[in-house]
Amino acid sequence: MEFELMASMMCANFGNLEQEVRDLEAGGIDSFHIDIMDGRYVPNFAMSLNDMRYIAGASLKPMDVHLMIEHPSNCVGLFLKGLRPGDTVYIHPEAEYHPSTTLKKIIDAGMVPGIAINPGTSVETVLEMLRIVKKVLVMSVNPGSAGQMYLPYVGKKITKLISLKDDMDFSIYWDGACSAEKILEFAPKGVKGFVLGTTLLFGHGKPYGETLENIRELRF
Repeated sequence: MEFELMASMMCANFGNLEQEVRDLEAGGIDSFHIDIMDGRYVPNFAMSLNDMRYIAGASLKPMDVHLMIEHPSNCVGLFLKGLRPGDTVYIHPEAEYHPSTTLKKIIDAGMVPGIAINPGTSVETVLEMLRIVKKVLVMSVNPGSAGQMYLPYVGKKITKLISLKDDMDFSIYWDGACSAEKILEFAPKGVKGFVLGTTLLFGHGKPYGETLENIRELRF
């Protein structure tokens, strides 16, 4: 069974970011997940516009940009200029007065439009946007920091999204507390990709290529 694996770059070693990018790329990562936090929409500051630009320039792998910022419409153009056509940009619908307008800017720039759904956000509140976007990033933890515990009620939300994805033409991605058990459970059900952070990928003292190979060889 094939599924996509994205590296959560906020968990990388920023003391040697160039080598991190090279090792992940050589190890077979599918894309680089960039968490942008403004300290307002979430109670944390994380990666910056310059971090995103550096990684985009250091690799030809796709970029997966997650904007955890208030009113992304005001500055989304800055991020779009640093990306290549076909890269993905997610916004949080709650962070914007008119999220569909922001999504149109992403589409017009040639990027893949996506929304990120917090654990407390119901599918019903974003139903209309599911026909606009191509990707839905389901947060299995509250956004803002790495190393949090999985919130089990998110599984039911994913089940509901799976029932809608073919008709509405979007793909589902998992972000937060992603363990091997969760990949084994949800990849066969229809989740297309998983963001890997400290649970599986970073901070374990193993070569990234070995870790990624072990994940892809999970038995379903």
